Amino acid sequence: MSDLSTTYMGLALKNPLVASSSGLTNSIEKIAQLESKGIGAIVLKSLFEEQINQEVNYVVSKDTQKNGPGESDDFISDYIRENNVQKYIDLIRISKSTVKVPIIASINCVTDNEWIAFSKDIQKAGADALEINAFILPTNRKVTSADIEFRYLDILTEVKKSIDIPVSMKIGNNFTNLVGFVDKLYTNGAASVVLFNRFYEPDIDVETLEMTPSSIYSSPADIRQSLRWVGIVSGKVPKIDVAASTGIHDGDALIKQLLAGATVGQICSTLYLNGFGQIDEILETLESFMKKWDFRHISDFRGKLSYSKIPNPVMYERVQFMKYFTGQ
Repeated sequence: MSDLSTTYMGLALKNPLVASSSGLTNSIEKIAQLESKGIGAIVLKSLFEEQINQEVNYVVSKDTQKNGPGESDDFISDYIRENNVQKYIDLIRISKSTVKVPIIASINCVTDNEWIAFSKDIQKAGADALEINAFILPTNRKVTSADIEFRYLDILTEVKKSIDIPVSMKIGNNFTNLVGFVDKLYTNGAASVVLFNRFYEPDIDVETLEMTPSSIYSSPADIRQSLRWVGIVSGKVPKIDVAASTGIHDGDALIKQLLAGATVGQICSTLYLNGFGQIDEILETLESFMKKWDFRHISDFRGKLSYSKIPNPVMYERVQFMKYFTGQ
């Protein structure tokens, strides 16, 4: 029988399928159901400082309209902040006492202090690891790419100084030298990098002339965004674990990412679109693939087609379409 077990950030997983941070990982009921369906690990829905701040501003604004500005503003702010953090801490603790799969917390902050404070609280609550969900949108034309990279590295470094559990960086693909940046992440203590984060994207409604959100779900075709870089990064920076994310909708997609060198594959959209039963489908496809090729362990084929393993790595480097035959 095929052995699907693996390790990710030093954590033992029964298989390389991870539920990524989303609304499907924000309650103990859903977390328990994910485990019962066979998921290998779970990343909790991110704790967003910005969302907490928005709630504070809304409540304070309503209170000010009613009673005018006063000392109660600080009390309201502290109460809302502590209440949200406590709910997250409770979710970690309950999850750890209810399920056996690794529980990975996730945070997104806007201030230096909260990156540290949230991380410390999460470690105390018993999370197995922490995923830093960071994205800095470069809109200031005077800020250099090096400045932006330094900001990411600074967040990682400060968090690593504060906690001992493994830390992963979930990033986008908009870096000038992604391989060099991932190498810096590893040097500064990241145990894993998630390729790639799926961000909110705006759209325009031409009928109403208004800004609207684009589709929130990935598609199977989106695997193209990450497959190239999973293959290159895993080959060029072999000591860091790589979590492939975005576009994994079925078992074949997970197999492709593992062949490219991914340590694990994170799924989300396919669970929304197809239900938790999709976990069984993906794992069954993976097991059938391993039996077909007589692979007994994930390590027997992981990275078999990575940048450093294939005879012609230019396959990963080619970025332009070319005509091979005249007249076509």
